[in-house]
Amino acid sequence: MNCKQFNSISLEEVLLCLGHLPTKQNEKEAWYLNPFASESQASFKINKSLNYWYLFSEGIGGNNTDFMKKYLNTSINGVLNWAENQNFSSFQKQNIPSLKCDDQSRNYEITNVKAVRHSALLEYLKSRKVEDQTEFLQEIHYRIDDKNYFGIGFKNDSGGYEIRNKYSKICLGKKDVSTIKNNSNFVRIFEGFFDFLSFKTVENQLAKEPSDYLILNSVSMIQNIKNSLEKYENIELYFDNDQAGNLAVEIISDVLQNVKDCRALYSNFKDLNEYLSKKTEEVQKQYKSSFKR
Repeated sequence: MNCKQFNSISLEEVLLCLGHLPTKQNEKEAWYLNPFASESQASFKINKSLNYWYLFSEGIGGNNTDFMKKYLNTSINGVLNWAENQNFSSFQKQNIPSLKCDDQSRNYEITNVKAVRHSALLEYLKSRKVEDQTEFLQEIHYRIDDKNYFGIGFKNDSGGYEIRNKYSKICLGKKDVSTIKNNSNFVRIFEGFFDFLSFKTVENQLAKEPSDYLILNSVSMIQNIKNSLEKYENIELYFDNDQAGNLAVEIISDVLQNVKDCRALYSNFKDLNEYLSKKTEEVQKQYKSSFKR
């Protein structure tokens, strides 16, 4: 690889390879926290059309080679030697290979599990309006095909993880449901973990008491849970407003008593997370407009 070839690679991919995700972006530009030092406000900007960067806090910028020379504190040859070992694919977004749970043909490795602290992941949770629910999540760093990635991890009952970030939606390990027990005779069931996190965000506002919670992590897991629900006196369902959600409600209601379909709460929305996002945006707009009067 020469400098021209390396400079043609998306700088977003270079940063992703190093573990950096944007704090905000649009079609023309992306902003990052300073990759060279700690900071609380993003001052590192990428011009996507030019594939150039500029660091406002230091007044410097350039191309990929300039960036890596500073990042690695090395020569051009050192940069090119590093780049040769990175397996770049020249994509604009995080193009993680397709990885199904229980797929043992993929060579993946979880390298670190810790509390969610990365600014890009926290910003992603904020964009989904569930930034206060990190107690249920972990920050997972992992490798696939000798490339490094990281994302938000939600653990299932078999020790696998549902992995999410702004660019990816995959599973590592065995696919299974996730149960959160509170020694209750009441259970609430959700299709995905963002719907569960959304419910926890509004639980007090809905005057709902804590219960046991069951997250399918895929509506296809519905057949695996029917026997485990027989002990509950009351069951609330919070599935998506689509054909799969309708079928899931029907399957559970046909075999169990005291089942309540709770989708009326968000009947005009795709799911509970979309309901929360839209309602939060409306409240924020109302709050801002009250200061303009």
